[in-house]
This record gives sequence, structure tokens and C-alpha cells, in this order.
Amino acid sequence: MIAFLTPGVSWTSPVTTVRMMSGQDWVLTWEDILLAFAIFLLWIELIKSTRAGSRSIMDHVLAMALFIGMLVEFLLVQRAATSTFFLLMAIALVDVLAGFIVGMRSATRQIEIERSDPA
Repeated sequence: MIAFLTPGVSWTSPVTTVRMMSGQDWVLTWEDILLAFAIFLLWIELIKSTRAGSRSIMDHVLAMALFIGMLVEFLLVQRAATSTFFLLMAIALVDVLAGFIVGMRSATRQIEIERSDPA
């Protein structure tokens, strides 16, 4: 969505260059910053997925809808067929899978088994 709302931005243009200790120059682009920000948001989503409740179910549904929308856009929209968009879509898939796996693992721990005492 950000890429479509900013048509004049060149996502591959360098933002800054960092001189590494090895002598190599590391060129940081807007695509790199966007991917780093997406990974940071994934970390927040993984922390949120450990919560239980009806709100977390809606988070999982929205994450799945986002991934499906991104997949359709990647396959059908010419401007979205880039490596950066593919990596963002992979991050969304990890969010969906991690959310469901964490939800299932925590749900199995919440099952209580009652013992009936013969009296």
C-alpha cells in the first residue's frame, strides 16, 4: 500500500552509506528500511499472538486476510511482482503460521482434565 501511495519514490535509491570496519560500503535503500520495519512489526505480532481471547482470533483472521490479499496482488499486479514484495509476503505468511501454531500450542495447555473420585 505504501508503494502505491508513493509513486514518485524510488525504493532502490540509496538512503545512506555506512563504511564497515572491513572497508566495505554498506548501501542502505528504502527497500531495506521497509523490510527491517516489517520484521520489527512481525516481532510485535509474535508477542501479541501469545495472548488468549477472542481478540487474538480476530488478529489471526486479519493476518490471514492480509496474506491472501498480498498473494493475489503479487500474482496479478505487475507493479507488485518484486523481490521486496515477495519478502514482505513471506513475513506475512510467517505471521499467519506463527499465530496459529502459538494459538494451538497454548490452547492444548489450557485443557483441564477433571478426575472423578469414587466415593
